[in-house]
Amino acid sequence: MKKSYRVKREKDFSAIFKQGQNIANRKFVLYHLETEQKHFRVGLSVSKKLGNAVVRNQIKRLMRHVLITHRQQIKAEDFVLIARKGVEDLNYHEIEKNLLHVLKLANLYEEEQEEGRDFETND
Repeated sequence: MKKSYRVKREKDFSAIFKQGQNIANRKFVLYHLETEQKHFRVGLSVSKKLGNAVVRNQIKRLMRHVLITHRQQIKAEDFVLIARKGVEDLNYHEIEKNLLHVLKLANLYEEEQEEGRDFETND
């Protein structure tokens, strides 16, 4: 993930936590703050309670992959994603499903409409 897509500074994290809104599901907590940027920026947090460094880095890699895969549908806001207990037991598709769910709850994810498909029938 490019540096321009990351929340790096303590000042930015603090602003998101203090001024932003939060939403959660069973596997992730999301804090988000509207900004005037071209694309989203994300900060990832995985607690030591979830496992050793190898496990935590694997979780962050999977989270980053989901975000990059769906970057076209994610609104341009700053947000921080916090992984909850139980994420360490999920595979990629389960992480993707839960992550997209929390993004939809926060209205940060816009589902892509398939173009060229018309489901109307002519009876």
